[in-house]
Amino acid sequence: MTSLKEICCGLPLNPLPENRGRRKGIPHAPVRTPNLTAQEKKLALRNALRYFPPEIQKKLVLEFAEELRLYGHIYMYRFFPDIEMRAYPIKDYPCKTKSAAAIMLMIMNNLDPSVAQFPQELVTYGGNGQVFSNWAQFWLVMQYLSEMTEEQTLVMYSGHPLGLFPSHRYAPRLIITNGMVIPNYSTRDEYEKMFALGVTMYGQMTAGSYCYIGPQGIVHGTVLTVLNAGRRYLKAEDLSGKVFVTSGLGGMSGAQAKAAVIAGCVGIIAEVDEAALLKRYKQGWLMEISNNLDHCIARLRDARKNKIALSLGYHGNVVDLWERLVYELDTTGELLVDLGSDQTSCHNPFSGGYYPVQLGFEEAKQLLSTNPGKFRTMVQESLRRHVAAINRLADKGMFFWDYGNAFLLEAQRAGADVEKKGGNKTEFRYPSYVQHIMGDIFSLGFGPFRWVCTSGDPQDLATTDSIAMSVLEDSIRRGVSTSVKQQYHDNIRWIREAGRHSLVVGSQARILYSDQRGRVSIAVAINRAISEGRIKAPVVLSRDHHDVSGTDSPYRETSNIYDGSAFCADMAVQNFVGDAFRGATWVALHNGGGVGWGEVINGGFGLVLDGSTEAEERAKMMLSWDVSNGVARRCWSGNDYAYETICQAMKENVTLKVTLPQKVADEDILEQALQS
Repeated sequence: MTSLKEICCGLPLNPLPENRGRRKGIPHAPVRTPNLTAQEKKLALRNALRYFPPEIQKKLVLEFAEELRLYGHIYMYRFFPDIEMRAYPIKDYPCKTKSAAAIMLMIMNNLDPSVAQFPQELVTYGGNGQVFSNWAQFWLVMQYLSEMTEEQTLVMYSGHPLGLFPSHRYAPRLIITNGMVIPNYSTRDEYEKMFALGVTMYGQMTAGSYCYIGPQGIVHGTVLTVLNAGRRYLKAEDLSGKVFVTSGLGGMSGAQAKAAVIAGCVGIIAEVDEAALLKRYKQGWLMEISNNLDHCIARLRDARKNKIALSLGYHGNVVDLWERLVYELDTTGELLVDLGSDQTSCHNPFSGGYYPVQLGFEEAKQLLSTNPGKFRTMVQESLRRHVAAINRLADKGMFFWDYGNAFLLEAQRAGADVEKKGGNKTEFRYPSYVQHIMGDIFSLGFGPFRWVCTSGDPQDLATTDSIAMSVLEDSIRRGVSTSVKQQYHDNIRWIREAGRHSLVVGSQARILYSDQRGRVSIAVAINRAISEGRIKAPVVLSRDHHDVSGTDSPYRETSNIYDGSAFCADMAVQNFVGDAFRGATWVALHNGGGVGWGEVINGGFGLVLDGSTEAEERAKMMLSWDVSNGVARRCWSGNDYAYETICQAMKENVTLKVTLPQKVADEDILEQALQS
């Protein structure tokens, strides 16, 4: 077994580790189909061999060629480390700086088999969200981090460590870019080729920025989405007896089962991959599992009638589940579902993110590798059936929303009936959850703030939970607007429920949707607790890229921007740059994430709190910008909540001055001007 010290010594070349290939007993990424030419295959091999001295290239090139042929990518399985991959306590990492040790911890958490979707292929979540492109990069990054001083910055190009460069102690220790491809070449087909060549990478959001915290990372947002969907669509504060049907139990989507129970409803979640289903069941995220639709319908009826909170995982294709619900409607007249959504990895529908209902899971995987064209055709046929069933139920009163996974976008491209009459190109028959539910929350400045206790001690996490709750309760006492107060009460409920529901998978982490005031106040309070010794080790602050300012995505995060700028990416890029010089320990900027490659630009950060006065000042400055940037942009686009929020922020900080929009007082003058 390899030690952490050995992991930090660089690539193991003398002797070479044994090549064990793909390990049995763990899930593996679908075979990729890059369709490389003979010359491109040579280039992929040449690029991979750049990491190794000439004397071992002849030995490695044959196995790299075999990986490229069998799997469509060179993962370098020989160098898969023989170590228990997990987030070790920060004190265990052999580093010169706390910042570097914290980054190591976060990387190893992203690759922890209990966290990662396909750990041996370095995929954390979403089917193709890479931490690195190959295992040589992992070894080199760990070596660089172990050597790094406060006068150096590690630069990462799409998984590749370009090197340590001289900087200064106030600069970020790590700068990451993933998938920064020239726009005209940012297509799926080009991506498959470039990834196979080892020159770019799809980092999803928090996979390639090393900030993933397991499915908990989306549980809070999913709870808020379901609760607010109930309030908006069902006019209900109490969701007991209400049924929520969806699909996906993988990396991010695995949160849906736990969220349904916390929200108090009946959740039925379909999943084609038995390994993913069993993983969530064994982790306690699913209460029950079944591969029998008759049994699922019977349990749904019972839980609905008796108002029992339930999470039931259906091992099968979600299209079969939706069509069975239509059958129940047609034969009994009974609408058994109130709320519906989808969290398949539909941003990646033709490479294993969505499996067609016409085939079983294993049969579909085989077709994907042998006949990707036919697989694509069957996926699009399945999407049409999928939407047809949803439409029938929605016509009778079921409320459906797109969960930002490009489901409606891909369904539209497949020819499904999702058009919204008179809508613009970011609108469909059903709303995005941002458009109807989470968009106003973003405009208030609330988003998926998170922290990781690097001691690995659950007691430290409990202490931070207590601190966060005290901060929120104090803010309510001091006075906040009605809309903000509702969110704070939801947050307090979340923290109480989170402690009871065993949400930790991997690192000792917590997510909390918070606004600018809440984030800064919680960060300051946690930093002071570290200084006082109430928390034993540094705490890493971060957030999902899916946030107020972090992501420009016209079919998700910015889908409720209606001034024509939804397809512009200034906000996310400015956020990345602004975080870098305001105190972030590391920053990341990505192409792709959520709705897919070429559809979004997004970024994130990590900030290490170590109890110092400097850390407190960094947190105040950086976190304030990290929220107010996006609120100001949403205000300029015409959102009233954002207008109120940024005006309040300017009152609290006289150095903040934002350009406010003037409304057109008389809309008739627009028509008159065009007719003159």
